[in-house]
Amino acid sequence: MTEAAKNKTGKTKDARANSFVRRISSKPVLIVLFILINVAVIAATAVAEFGNSENAAELSEVHINWWLLVPAALCFLLAITAEIHKYVVMMKEMSKRDDFDRKYARKVARRTVLLGKYYDNITPAAIGGQPFQIYYMHKNGKLPTGLATTIPIIGMVSGQIGFLIIAVLCFLFGSLTINNAALIATACFGLLFYGFWPVIIMIATFMPKGAKELITWIVKGLAKIKIVKHKERTITKIEYEVDEYAKSVRKILKTKGLFLRTIGLSVVFNALVAMIPFFVLTAFGGNVDFLPCLVTTVAVTSAVYFIPTPGNAGAAEGTFFVVFSALSQGYVFWAMLVWRFFSYYIYIIMGPIIYLKMHLEKRRGTKDGNPRKSPAA
Repeated sequence: MTEAAKNKTGKTKDARANSFVRRISSKPVLIVLFILINVAVIAATAVAEFGNSENAAELSEVHINWWLLVPAALCFLLAITAEIHKYVVMMKEMSKRDDFDRKYARKVARRTVLLGKYYDNITPAAIGGQPFQIYYMHKNGKLPTGLATTIPIIGMVSGQIGFLIIAVLCFLFGSLTINNAALIATACFGLLFYGFWPVIIMIATFMPKGAKELITWIVKGLAKIKIVKHKERTITKIEYEVDEYAKSVRKILKTKGLFLRTIGLSVVFNALVAMIPFFVLTAFGGNVDFLPCLVTTVAVTSAVYFIPTPGNAGAAEGTFFVVFSALSQGYVFWAMLVWRFFSYYIYIIMGPIIYLKMHLEKRRGTKDGNPRKSPAA
């Protein structure tokens, strides 16, 4: 492909991502809808938890160990730090620039991660994060067009592989520690959705013909049960997207050990996030053991993955409450809220804050006589 063709392709992807982000941002109805869903679910769980005087009395007796929320917060901060570091490592290793500005790269990586998760949590089925990350890195990453597209793709793929590793280990060595066959079954079903893209992309990377045959077989099967309407169009679209992802994987594999490092950092991120409920439940008086709580948290995350609401709103809160309410009464509702704060609400809060900061920096840059289209963090 000529340089002009590469630039044209890059501009097309950039415009596509830009258009997607504008469409999402211009639909506040979606944001209001998922807020209402959350309010309804929280209200329903509150009624279930405090629907009689006995539960209300028990709540008043709950002794909160506030100090245990400190390790919960540390788990969140360390998880985000690992995720940001993953993007910095990719930017450094793939740019191969002698004048690599690590401080600037870390700022770009921080916004790429946090705003990517913000868009993941306000769009159905988490479809908004990656297009925004591609768009933002095109504008701010100081990277060639190809790399600005590749890095978010690898970030997503390695993230899903990291969670799959954690889930497989938990279910192999810890599934017997929880007595909830329905949850494990639903979680395994959710893992099929979680592992679809990584598995297809890995096959496409090393066996492209096999990937096309597998895609065709899956789509034809879905067409027979009327889930897919336009069979040939769907096959063509999926094959194109998988090929683009596979190109990104092949590109990052040229840097020895880099892909494994990104997966390792993703494992760290997912493990730390899965530890948060243990500290939260214990802080609110729950008598839980670490391994069963960790395995149950991973199972809950897997079980609600295929729910298409933004941030799995409704399903995540409801499933968490139903699973952990059997442990004790009085504390689970509040523990659920704190857990969702660390896993969901905090990104919704941080998104507008970062946008406000970007706006103020842009205005300040204009006043200084040095206008910038999209400032770094």
